[in-house]
Amino acid sequence: MQEFSNLIMGILLFIMPAYFANSVPVVLGFGAPIDFGRNFVDGKRLFGDGKTIRGFVAGILAGTLIGLLQAVFLPETQFALYNNAQGHALAGFLLSSGTMLGDLAGSFFKRRLGYKRGQPSFLLDQLFFLLVALALVFPFAPKFVLDAPNLAFLFAFTYFMHVASNYAANRLGLKKVPW
Repeated sequence: MQEFSNLIMGILLFIMPAYFANSVPVVLGFGAPIDFGRNFVDGKRLFGDGKTIRGFVAGILAGTLIGLLQAVFLPETQFALYNNAQGHALAGFLLSSGTMLGDLAGSFFKRRLGYKRGQPSFLLDQLFFLLVALALVFPFAPKFVLDAPNLAFLFAFTYFMHVASNYAANRLGLKKVPW
């Protein structure tokens, strides 16, 4: 049972920079939109007012900071996911960058598909950021995370955590919609 608990803890520690990157823009993401109000060739906004420069940068910085904190607090433990501090920092940067790029791409696709700002989309809202984050960090990811059962756990856990945290953020007045 201890081995299973350590596995789950390792998976969650691995993905933590992405989770922080995804949540920080809700609190710090006001300001100028990252698309500067511009439209794509189809006449629709590139990303919309909900995607801001401040939120994008804050998300990447938050996830990178989590990676750095892991480097400081996890060395010489069973949860040291990388061989050195640079590995944790790089993973934090890649996971948070992938998260923010995935979120931005999801918004771009939603605009192309005719979704209005705040309108939910199962895959694009809850899981696309995770897919892009994992794609970016893939060459550096600890191999145990990339096992099919562990990835299945990560996607399922992320979905339910995303739904629950967005509902909580909505109830707290941090988000206008609960998704």
